[in-house]
Amino acid sequence: MNSSTFVDQDGRPVTAVTAEEMRAIDRVAVEKIGLDLPRMMEHAGRGLADAVLRDGLTGQSDLPVTVLAGNGGNGGGGLACARHLANRSLPVEVVLDRARTEVDGVTAEQLRILEAMEVPIKSVDSGADLDIDTALEGVVVDALIGYGLTGAPRGAAAELIEAANDKPGTVVSLDVPSGVNATTGEASGAAIAPDLTATLALPKTGLAAVGGDLLLFDLSIPPAVYDRLDIDGGRPFGDKFEIPVSRA
Repeated sequence: MNSSTFVDQDGRPVTAVTAEEMRAIDRVAVEKIGLDLPRMMEHAGRGLADAVLRDGLTGQSDLPVTVLAGNGGNGGGGLACARHLANRSLPVEVVLDRARTEVDGVTAEQLRILEAMEVPIKSVDSGADLDIDTALEGVVVDALIGYGLTGAPRGAAAELIEAANDKPGTVVSLDVPSGVNATTGEASGAAIAPDLTATLALPKTGLAAVGGDLLLFDLSIPPAVYDRLDIDGGRPFGDKFEIPVSRA
């Protein structure tokens, strides 16, 4: 935990947490408070969509959006974001870093909703019908790998990260740029270089070493969770749902 690395727009310190501390926050929120993963995923997706609308699509509402999604909570948040953008009639498509059949759990539920909505969905394993170099159009939303990263990204995820970095358009990452260690900010392989990171609940300590702007979004985690873990500063939002955050 670090309370001196980030500040809000009024210069007040905002507590940052390591990946291990964020795991503990999520665990207590789910197991002790009853705030389940689908609810948090919805908040993440809504916040990410808001970040894309405000920062990635400013003055360009017809610009296509490509959401890169993996499995797990980060990917599910990206898929929820795609739904919110599609609901606003924006040209959005999803590119998965795996076959659809390999997406599971709550993330698969988000995928099924998009399928029912007929949002275009591609996957890297789909062979000749996906040319990564031409598939990433307009704004790229990075929801491949979250704070649970272990080691360097491999396979399709690494390919998509490198392709996103080669594109000239805006890149918006969810929570932590894919490939970046949430605690240290280090990258042991391919890593997204975002224009904006929409981070969740509290900033991650590793974001101090990452470029681009930062927006902090409320994940609806109650202060009681932070109190139970003796984490100071778990109330950064005041009467808002998102706040700009700067590196001190």
